[in-house]
Amino acid sequence: MEADGALDAAALERELRAAVAADERRERENDAKLRALHQRVPSYEEFRNIVLASHLKPLEKKDKMGKRMNVLWNPRAARTKAPQASDMEIPQELDQLPGTSAEFYRDWRRCLKSGKEKYQLLLELGGKALGRMFQADLGFGLLGEFLTVLAEHVCQEDRDAILQILESLSRTKRFGLNVDLLSESEKESSRDLFRKLQSMIRDYRTAGHPSGPAGCEAEREAHIMDPSLQKEAEEERIVMELMKCYQVD
Repeated sequence: MEADGALDAAALERELRAAVAADERRERENDAKLRALHQRVPSYEEFRNIVLASHLKPLEKKDKMGKRMNVLWNPRAARTKAPQASDMEIPQELDQLPGTSAEFYRDWRRCLKSGKEKYQLLLELGGKALGRMFQADLGFGLLGEFLTVLAEHVCQEDRDAILQILESLSRTKRFGLNVDLLSESEKESSRDLFRKLQSMIRDYRTAGHPSGPAGCEAEREAHIMDPSLQKEAEEERIVMELMKCYQVD
């Protein structure tokens, strides 16, 4: 909707395309799940790989394997090395953050190759945008990948942002099912992430607010009124609630 009350046709078209792409992905993944169940795959890892590869198509005879292609594997490196325009062209979508789940899924799978790049994308989008983007459907396998990336790169400065991301994801539909479908390695990443968050909160409190003498009543009252201590207590409460949501012991 534009300022004068008229409909934004371009925005509506983008939303429609994103909705169609999301429906196609859900249908494709559901078909892959049924196919994996029919094949009676022996392990969850094989089941998961079949679903994650559901978007791949077999090569046809007309596809030429020997033809050299100029493919942009690392879009961020391209900006620093400044390649010739004739050699490769950066897709327009790489120059802006994804606005829909379909755009996110495309960029996450095709454009971001390192865990650090994926971590930065999650932080740049933030919990609010991610929660809105995946409110209807988080997408099979994404939750585990998010937890793994966050656990590998979490740092003290990003603590608040990561808590907001975890909170927003926990409010998406079928979140409980996505947690149940986590692999063992992803569950361990989830436990590792929450251990690190708890440790960071304790370290921050110890470094910034050393304990005073037990008998100093005035100092204890001052600590109780300290906004930063109240913030830490709230963060500890949030972490404990999130651990229950993510089924972390």
